[in-house]
Amino acid sequence: MDTRTAVQTRIFELCKVNRITVNKLAHLSGISPSTLKNIVYGRSKNPGIVTIKYLCDGLGITLVEFFDSELFRILERDACSEK
Repeated sequence: MDTRTAVQTRIFELCKVNRITVNKLAHLSGISPSTLKNIVYGRSKNPGIVTIKYLCDGLGITLVEFFDSELFRILERDACSEK
């Protein structure tokens, strides 16, 4: 798994936990639905940390909580094993 896929998957997880759609998350976050759809459907190759922060604000979570997922721990272990 790459970072982009981990971010996409995490967004879907958080939408499911909060019982909201991607469009609702965009509205809550103050970002355009097209921007968020570009991230979750792979058209955006590098979502910025500022955008992720807006998503966190919309969800009422911190950046630490966003990245506190096994998805990102796996990435970290994979990166360490590649060196």
